[in-house]
Amino acid sequence: MTSKVRGCFVPGRDMDAKVQPSIGPARNITKTISAFTATSIAVADMVGIGVFTSLGFQVRDIESGFALLMLWVVGGVVALSGALCYAELAAMFPRSGGEYNFLARAYHPAVGFMAGWLSATVGFAAPIALAAMAFGAYLNGVLPGTPAPTLVALVITWLVAAVHLSGIRQSSAFQNASTVFKVVLILGFIVAIFALAEPQPISFAPELADLGRMTSAPFAISLVFVMYSYSGWNASTYIVDEMTAPQRDVPRSLITATLIVLLLYVGLNAAFLYSTPVAKMAGEVEVALVVGKHVFGETGGRIVGALICIGLVSAISAMMWIGPRVTRVMGEDLPALSIFSRTTSNGVPAVAILLQAAIVTALVLTQSFEGILEFIQFALTLSSFLAVVAVIVLRRTRPDLKRPYRAWGYPVTPYIFLAVTAFMMGYLLVERPIQSLAGLALLTTGLLVFRFGAGRAASQTAN
Repeated sequence: MTSKVRGCFVPGRDMDAKVQPSIGPARNITKTISAFTATSIAVADMVGIGVFTSLGFQVRDIESGFALLMLWVVGGVVALSGALCYAELAAMFPRSGGEYNFLARAYHPAVGFMAGWLSATVGFAAPIALAAMAFGAYLNGVLPGTPAPTLVALVITWLVAAVHLSGIRQSSAFQNASTVFKVVLILGFIVAIFALAEPQPISFAPELADLGRMTSAPFAISLVFVMYSYSGWNASTYIVDEMTAPQRDVPRSLITATLIVLLLYVGLNAAFLYSTPVAKMAGEVEVALVVGKHVFGETGGRIVGALICIGLVSAISAMMWIGPRVTRVMGEDLPALSIFSRTTSNGVPAVAILLQAAIVTALVLTQSFEGILEFIQFALTLSSFLAVVAVIVLRRTRPDLKRPYRAWGYPVTPYIFLAVTAFMMGYLLVERPIQSLAGLALLTTGLLVFRFGAGRAASQTAN
């Protein structure tokens, strides 16, 4: 049997306890988010600074233009495979929360809570802190004499938080405008490079040797970092409650956003390789700045800096939007966290947004966000891995569940995603064992919080 304790499920033997569309009620939620806005959020979440910094390290070990572009194509295919699987889960269980929601339904509420705990504490706050600090650094390059990056990071964090606190309609308008502007600028940047740059002696046509390059260790390791650039493809699954037609629009937004970003990433890297000597880019972190200066002269650095700044604002906005929604849903399910479920009259989870902004502030002031990002990567990857495994598990154990959307290419697509993410987790365990184990420890603390909160709720009900 299964019993509810003030919105918190205490599962028993009944499998239905783990596959119900909702654990707790969505309170005072304004359903105004369209497929376009959901797509904008996912695009903004993906396109940060990763694509502007990765190529310099890839060209040191991979010599073929075709193989280098295929890195981004393969990464996009893996991300798309994950998006197709998440689309099935989101249509089947239409509720906000992402992995928190999916893992709770497929396995056990405690498993979902651990993933949600990671997201609610530092899973979104650490990337926001990094993006905000990067914004401050790039802004100083565009406008010399601006305040210190730390101060700029705090200002941009709280300005974006203020936009999201003002209402969902304002948030949607801001997110749509900033994301569209970012995409248009990137497309303009790509076109300008191809139009103005002198072509380099590099070929994008496939060669027989490319097969060996694409099965080599350098290609596999580079793919790990390419996948980090694609992280965020699952963004719309965190805001399902606020979407007007989630079972239709979540799959559309996930797939559309991933395809848009795939094309942008391939286009950008093709432009970099086409325009700039490989020797100039090799080993450079700020490869986009190198390309900008080579093609456009000294003003090129400012052009690229401004482009990245605009991109970072939309990325910060996307994460500031979706992170607190996980906290809100957790607050609905666990009475001990109920304060975070509170929303304003127009459906904004104000307390959860303020909590995330406060955590970001602490991370920026202590300069601890880079270390946190390193130790949560394994846990975040594990959460996505388990979510895609859930698609396979539920197809076999609960074929009777209604599936408004079924993952295209099943079972190939989930196995593509699982194979690559398993490789990523293995790489992280070997290269960063301490950080990976620390991430698992953070998940464990989430389990302790869940047990304490569930036990306290049961005790209160019994009394």
